[in-house]
Amino acid sequence: MRPPRLVLAWPRSIRRLLTPSDSVLAAIIAGTATLSASFLQLRSAAMREARSGSPARRKSQLQRIIFFVIIGGSAVSGFAVSQWLTAGERAAQGTLEKELEARIAEVSHTAGELEATRAAERTEIENGVLRRIGTDGVAVAATVPPCRTMPSTAAPTAAADASGPPAGSCSEAQATPVTLCATIPANATITEVALFSRPADADTPWSASRFLPGQESGEARFAEKYSETAAEAGTRQVCQAFTHWSPEHARAVRVLVRYSL
Repeated sequence: MRPPRLVLAWPRSIRRLLTPSDSVLAAIIAGTATLSASFLQLRSAAMREARSGSPARRKSQLQRIIFFVIIGGSAVSGFAVSQWLTAGERAAQGTLEKELEARIAEVSHTAGELEATRAAERTEIENGVLRRIGTDGVAVAATVPPCRTMPSTAAPTAAADASGPPAGSCSEAQATPVTLCATIPANATITEVALFSRPADADTPWSASRFLPGQESGEARFAEKYSETAAEAGTRQVCQAFTHWSPEHARAVRVLVRYSL
């Protein structure tokens, strides 16, 4: 938050303090006029003294003494008045500076409160979005291709033909598991991990293709338990392994993780 009015007030205040007031200007003009008249009178008295005798000289000396007393008194009075006016200006300047500092502090405090309010509102909005996502669930999906193994170069025996799987087929032990991971907030509490799988070319709804952990169906199986990674940068991952060993068709798999905050 910028305080433009306060920034613009500083130059005007300084100009106001540096510009003499009307009373000060009037005092300067009056003092200058008085001194000028006094010097003119002193010059006239000196000229008359030069043309007159001794009684006039004594009178002129008396006038000169009175004149210097007046000049001294005027100087002392002027100095006192200037000090009084300067003290008043300093007091006014100090009061103005204190008011400006108070306003700047108030603006800074208001800006800090506004920033804190914005941060709190932003955090509340983010938490609301994360809670809604947790209620709907974080879904991850993948398509697993058919299982393939390298054919054996050795001639199959009759016993192997009778008991083992056909050439090119897979067993669960030979298949490579696929791991699906969903990212959730680090402080979230997992409420459900739903597992789904169906043939890749099927239109079966996901709700009708749900698996239980460890359940085997269609030469496919999810692991009995999910795993979690350590929290990092405010998030962690919930992972579920899936094994598919059918050599005939691919499968689509989906993991849905729900959580609460």
